[in-house]
Amino acid sequence: MKKLSSAILVAVFVIVFFSCKKQNTEKYPHGEFDIAYSGSACGSPVSIAYLKGFFEEEGVKINLVTGTTFEANRNSLAAGKMPVINGDFQFFPAVYNGIDVKLIAGLHEGCIKLLAPIESDILTVADLRGKRIGVDEIGGTPMSVASVAVGSVGIDPQTEIEWIPYPSDQAVQVLEKGEVDVIAAWDPFATQAELTGKYRVLVDIAKDPLFAGKNCCFIFASGKLVKENPAAIAAVLRALAKAVEYEGTYPQEAAELLINEKRVATDDVALLTTLLSSFHYGRHHGEQANTDAREDAEYFAEWLTKIGYLPVDLDVKAFVDDMYVDIFALEAKLLAK
Repeated sequence: MKKLSSAILVAVFVIVFFSCKKQNTEKYPHGEFDIAYSGSACGSPVSIAYLKGFFEEEGVKINLVTGTTFEANRNSLAAGKMPVINGDFQFFPAVYNGIDVKLIAGLHEGCIKLLAPIESDILTVADLRGKRIGVDEIGGTPMSVASVAVGSVGIDPQTEIEWIPYPSDQAVQVLEKGEVDVIAAWDPFATQAELTGKYRVLVDIAKDPLFAGKNCCFIFASGKLVKENPAAIAAVLRALAKAVEYEGTYPQEAAELLINEKRVATDDVALLTTLLSSFHYGRHHGEQANTDAREDAEYFAEWLTKIGYLPVDLDVKAFVDDMYVDIFALEAKLLAK
C-alpha cells in the first residue's frame, strides 16, 4: 500500500507539473527572462512595463532583478540570459570588440548631469583637465557621457581625467567630502542635488547642445536571442514601447505608480513628473524610435572615435548598420515563411 501511495503521489505530481507547465507556456509563449532595473528615473520604462502588465500582454514573463553591474548585465545580455537592457553608447566599444549585442531602438533623452560644488573654481567643462570625476561605475553611462563632454573641449578622458567609482546614492556625499571634484550622475540623484543650490551644473544632457534632442539611452538586445528567439525580443520591445508611450502621455500617473511601488530613488512626485516629461518619451516610440536610434548611434560612435574609445579610422556607418537590427521586420519575415 505504501508503494502504491507513493506511486500515486508521483503520478499526481507529474500531472500537476506538466499541467502547470502547459498553462505557463500558453500564457507566456515567448518564454521567461530576467531584466535588470535600477532606481534611476531613466530606467523606469522596464518597471512601468512590468507594473502595468505590458510584458504579460505580449506573452513574455519577465522577472526584474536589481543590484547588478553594467559589466554583469552586458555579459548576461550577450549570453542570452537577459533579452534586452537599457543602455547607451557605452556598449559600442564592447560591440566593436566582439560582444554579441544588438541595438534595436531608441528610448529617451536627458537623464544625466555633471555637477561641481558651487564654491569651487570649476566653472565649465574646460576646467576639468586633471580633475577627479565620480561615476557610478567604470565604463557606465555617466562616465561615457562625461568622456564625450570633456573630449569635446580637447581633454583626453583616458589620460587627463581620474575616474572614481561610487554607488549612485553616495555620489553627492563623496562630492561633499571632497573625495571627487565633480560627479556625473543619473537622475533623480543629479537633479535632487542641483535643487539644493549647492552645485553648479556643468552639463545637463537634456539641454546641452552636444546631447540635446538625441537619445541618451537605447534599447540593446541579446544577439544570441535575436538569432534564436526574435519573437521574444519583439514581444519585449512592444511592451517597452507601450511603457514609453504611457510615460510620455501620463507622466504624473507614471510617477505616482513608480513611487508607490518603490521603483525609483525618490518620493517626490512633482520632481519625478518633471523628469519624466523632460525625457521626451513621446518622441521615442514607433517607427521614429528606430530611425532616431540609428542616427543618434552614428553621432555618438563618431564622438567615441574622436576621444579614442573606438578606432579613429572606424567606418562608423558600417559599424552601426551591423549593430542595428529592425526586430519587427525580422519577426515579420519569419512569420511570413
